[in-house]
This record gives sequence, C-alpha cells and structure tokens, in this order.
Amino acid sequence: MTETSETPLLDHLKRRIALSGPITIADFMNDALAHPEFGYYRKQDPFGRDGDFITAPEISQMFGELIGLWAAVSWQQMGSPRKIDLVELGPGRGTLMADALRAVRNVPGFSDALTVRFVETSPVLRSHQQTAIMPYGIPATWHEVFDDIPSRGNAPMIVIGNEFFDALPIRQFERGDHGWAERLIGVDAGTGALGFVRGQETPVTDALIPATLRGTAKPGDIFESCALAIAIADQVARRLNAVGGAALFIDYGHPHSAFGDTLQALKDHKFHSVLDQPGDADVTAHVDFAAIGRTILEADGRVGAVLTQGTFLRMLGIEQRAELLKETADAEQAKLIDTALARLIEADQMGTLFKVLIGYGRDTAPPPCVSGAEG
Repeated sequence: MTETSETPLLDHLKRRIALSGPITIADFMNDALAHPEFGYYRKQDPFGRDGDFITAPEISQMFGELIGLWAAVSWQQMGSPRKIDLVELGPGRGTLMADALRAVRNVPGFSDALTVRFVETSPVLRSHQQTAIMPYGIPATWHEVFDDIPSRGNAPMIVIGNEFFDALPIRQFERGDHGWAERLIGVDAGTGALGFVRGQETPVTDALIPATLRGTAKPGDIFESCALAIAIADQVARRLNAVGGAALFIDYGHPHSAFGDTLQALKDHKFHSVLDQPGDADVTAHVDFAAIGRTILEADGRVGAVLTQGTFLRMLGIEQRAELLKETADAEQAKLIDTALARLIEADQMGTLFKVLIGYGRDTAPPPCVSGAEG
C-alpha cells in the first residue's frame, strides 16, 4: 500500500471505499480532478510556472499562432463559410485561443465568421479564458460537455484539443494466469493507506482489449482503457459528419495500442505519487491515439496518420516563425525563442513524446498536414 498524506478528498475517498469497497481508477481520477469541492481542476489554476505543469501554449506564442493559422486554412479549404464554430476542449487559461485569434486577425473574413466555444468545467479557468480572448471581440460561449454545443444550421466546426484526453479517467486491466482483472484502489486495513488491489479475474473484459493485442498478452501486462475519450471522439466525429469540419488533437501518448501502466501524477513540476495528496496533484495517463482514430473511423469520419508534435509544427512553419520573431528581438529574447522552439519540436523534449491526430468529416476536404489519410 502507498503511504498517503491527508487531504479533504482523501477522507472522502476512504469513506467511499469503506461503504462500497475498492473503487476503479476512473472513479479515483474523477474525484481527484473534478470533485465539485476538492477536485484539482475545480479549485485552482494549475497552469504555468506557478502551477504544477506548463503546456505548449504557455511555452511560446508560436504554438497557438500556428494552430490558429491551421484553423484558418482549414476554413478556407471548406470554401470560407460565412459562419464557423471554433471549439476548444479543455482550454486551460485561454492562452492557445488568444494566440490563435491574434494570428488570424488579418485572414480576410475568418474572424467575422467565428464563434468560439469553450468546453470547460472549472469556474477559475473560465474566468481566465474570458479575460484572455476579450481583446479580440469574438463572441464566445462556455459548455460543460461537448454535446452541449448547439448546432448553428449548416455552420461547420473546427475542434481543438491540446492536452485534453490525457486528463480523462481511465480504467486499468491486468492479465492474470486465467483472465483479466481490473486494477482497483482500496484501503489497507492495518495502515489506512490507499493502494492498488486486483479485482476478480474474469473473461468479460476481453472485449475491452483490442484483438491485435489479446493473443500477445502475458501475466502482469496492463491495458488501459478510456471510455470517456472514446465517447467524446465519437461525438466529435458524428458532429463533423453532420456539419462538416475538422478536429486537431495534440497530447502525449502512443500511436499504437499497447500494454503498459502510464498512470502518473504531477505536482510542482515534478512527478508525484499517484495516490498521495489526491486533489492536490494532477493525475493523467498517456493517450491511445489508435483507439481515438479507430473510433472516428467507426463513426464514418476520416483521420490522418498520427504525427509527432515536432513534425506537425515543422510542417506548419514554426522554424520560420521563430526566425521572424528573432528579427525584432534582442539577444536575450532571441535566446528564449530558441529555447522555446527546441522544447516544442526537439526529439528529446516535447517533439516526439507528444503526438498529433487530425480527424475530419466524411464530406470535408482533408485539412492541412493530413497525410496517409484513412477512411
């Protein structure tokens, strides 16, 4: 069992486990991140140097600028419709959207066509987002879940999700000698500490494991499944099929479904014990991009090949953008630009750990940077 520091949420979890027995990892993540009173994202701003982690938009303006231009070109390739919804899932402080809106101000007609839709549950972050985009005068609405976004007739949609899927709750299944058992979280009767326990082995969970992996599983192998990510990918694909448009998902993860325990926590920019101080640390897992892509295809949408973030940003011209910024920068600023560029695209930093998947409606022309399209 893992020794845990007392937090209000820990007390809540222990009471819950005492009443109903061990809980799933998904239940733990739901409470740790989204409990209405004690959840990590509900009670604080976790982003930036004063938070627990820094996302790509916080590293450099170039990231959001290029995504904004990607969205504008996608809109142009759709025939520059008079109205379009620009949706961001889990938009953090609104930094990405603010940089994107600034970058597209000179794209004829695009800003006039836009309505911004934020999918955000945190009241603290909603306030930051509203402040961030206020200078650009673009109408915006906020929604608890993606399906709450109304359709505006035939207005197409562009969906952005940067580091969104990784925070959605997962379940873990461990292969035993005779079948799969779900990994659960219980309380040690002697120490009172939270810890991982194995549920009862059952063949039922075979349905959750991709057929390509089932035959290679060995005792001790762990498979992670994120039902909410699959549900949201399905909702996005169906909406894009209905109204047209594209989706851009960027996250850390793997391009092919695989075994492995990727559950992790971050606090103060450092790795942190997952079960320690629940509600006070970010809890995430790597994204299975193959599962997301399969879901979009099964909904009759289209997807491109999974790219690394470095490849994607280079295709959008981030190196050229960095040189332009450096032309008006002093020596110290130029050094910071080079450092940020390296962090975003180099293989030993975010360049290969983060992956990019582009999906689009079945009747929509492939947006920029789609290669090896399926469907």
